[in-house]
Amino acid sequence: MSPNSNQGVPQDVTGDGRAPAPAPEASRNAGGRPARRVSRETSGDVRARARETSRGTGADPARDADPDPARDADPDPARDASGHARTPLRFGYGTNGLADLRLDDALALLADLGYDGVGLTLDHMHLDPLAPDLAARTRRVAHRLDELGLGVTVETGARYVLDPRRKHGPSLLDADPDDRARRVDLLLRAVRVAADLGAHAVHCFSGIVPDGTDEDTAWKRLAETLTPVLDAAATAGVPLAVEPEPGHLLATLADFHHLRRTLGDPEPLGLTLDLGHCQCLEPLPPADCVRDAAPWLRHVQIEDMRRGVHEHLPFGDGEIDFPPVLAALAATGYQGLTVVELPRHSHAGPHFAAHSLPFLRHAASPVPAPPHGDPSATPEGSSTP
Repeated sequence: MSPNSNQGVPQDVTGDGRAPAPAPEASRNAGGRPARRVSRETSGDVRARARETSRGTGADPARDADPDPARDADPDPARDASGHARTPLRFGYGTNGLADLRLDDALALLADLGYDGVGLTLDHMHLDPLAPDLAARTRRVAHRLDELGLGVTVETGARYVLDPRRKHGPSLLDADPDDRARRVDLLLRAVRVAADLGAHAVHCFSGIVPDGTDEDTAWKRLAETLTPVLDAAATAGVPLAVEPEPGHLLATLADFHHLRRTLGDPEPLGLTLDLGHCQCLEPLPPADCVRDAAPWLRHVQIEDMRRGVHEHLPFGDGEIDFPPVLAALAATGYQGLTVVELPRHSHAGPHFAAHSLPFLRHAASPVPAPPHGDPSATPEGSSTP
């Protein structure tokens, strides 16, 4: 999850000016298979395809030998079973915004609402990464995800999973090497869980620079602690997606590029782009941030936000103009999940989950072109009503 700190943030941030690399290929899981990509049409079709994907095949010899056009017909290929316009984007919801629900109940809710996937924060109430029998519990969750037709990204921002008295502690930057090692161990566990789930990526962040630590030392610690995690991610075939977090050492896209260059641009190192953070403190508008970040995108988080205030808000309560941002994201060819990030609204999580998806589908739907010469034509890039 994205830690929230309701504080003003500096606005004088610049990029590194490097020309974009070719668009990334889709992430692959530990078995070399493409990570789960499921679009919800009918629940039966989706679940069958998800199970086929988990076995590494999408073929159905019986169906191919005796096709049934009536069964496979889609009355409107531009819309899903609920009548919503299809978009190339795949939306999920973070379990850190459903913390009062059992994990199985949260997954069932998201599937019933029509989400494509889930941002699964490993926490004491949701697939506890430190409890016994993690591998067996992970297999059960993987089966449930396949059954429901949900994709998944693994997130590691649980507030107190490592220390019941220190929010997000310990971090990768702590002065005590044993404390840093505990955070590294959590990330290594997350990589193994992600591989077993067929996740698109593992999310993480740097942490806040501890008092008494200079920035050069902090950057050195970050590079050293992430190295074994990147090695594990490379072996598992799961990208590690680092999130720029306001108030942290790695706070901006420019900071991400600094880390990337420091580490020698390792292939498993990707980016979690929080679109609200772009509105909060990046010098460019969120749509431009998306385009600039495209070559490294491995995970996307989304919520509303205001300039200069790090507070995750429900859609419509902030300042983001979402249609051009989502259009820019779709144009990049990004194929992972775009996950709603509302951890401080967990008390009403089912309500916000139900209202967020229709908002996003509407904002991401292409606006029909008006008749030629219509003076009321909507200018390119304008918001939809």
